[in-house]
Amino acid sequence: MKLKVWGARGSVPAPGPEMNRYGGNTSCVEVTFSDGEKLILDAGTGIRNLGVALAASPMPKINILLTHLHLDHIQGLMFFPPCFRAESEITIWGPASPEASLEDRIARYISAPLSPVEVRELPCEVSFRDTPVTEWEIGSATIRAEAVTHRGPTLGYRITDAGGESLCYIPDHEPALGGELDTVDTEWISGHNLAHGTSLLIHDGQFTDDEYAAHLGWGHSSVSDALTFARRTSADRVVLFHHEPTRDDAGLDALETSARDCWESLGGAAGDVELAREGRTVHLVDR
Repeated sequence: MKLKVWGARGSVPAPGPEMNRYGGNTSCVEVTFSDGEKLILDAGTGIRNLGVALAASPMPKINILLTHLHLDHIQGLMFFPPCFRAESEITIWGPASPEASLEDRIARYISAPLSPVEVRELPCEVSFRDTPVTEWEIGSATIRAEAVTHRGPTLGYRITDAGGESLCYIPDHEPALGGELDTVDTEWISGHNLAHGTSLLIHDGQFTDDEYAAHLGWGHSSVSDALTFARRTSADRVVLFHHEPTRDDAGLDALETSARDCWESLGGAAGDVELAREGRTVHLVDR
């Protein structure tokens, strides 16, 4: 299994020359399995470039797993080229809500006055499905979704390939809300069961500790909390995600250095932590 980052920013796109190395697009990760099967995690603005790349070798079936419906995770859907190809079969998975169906909630964005096209007008074959409450399979992958602490119905995903390697994706998460992560019982840690023992954890790391103090309850993590969560869940490797949109490349370089120092202080190896970079491909076994 390998993954490619197509967007790692949080909250809003952040284009500009000072953002080039880490990228300015919002959340989108492509997962590819050994048999060629693919999954797409979130549909932020990064999904547009992914869709352009897919046009060279069209996928007969596309599965998009949405963690939640904040704009930075769905705003690329209207610019995803396969949506405008009649031969595309797209399944969009996401969190259930008693308020409305997944399709109706997404249609609030893909409709007037926010969009010139309605969901029902898309030429592709598209279906919307609430994630099951139990594990399910897509191709050779086993998928599990669980609710995590963030504003609004929000999921984290665990994806396991046929060889047993696992990826846990929790891009928007505030596990420290309501307790000290280094001492609280694991049963009270949001997302613990989902991430426990995972080969690779992609996790929200938007804030520094100083910044987090001013953003308590916003639904995002400080880097130190993200890494404490990773240690409590025994994750093998960590990719910090959902970068603060005002933080430029130099700031993210400094954050990565401090994250590696923090990880070492928690007993990990510095090389097992990195910040997500747009365009970066990560192999789960070829280390």
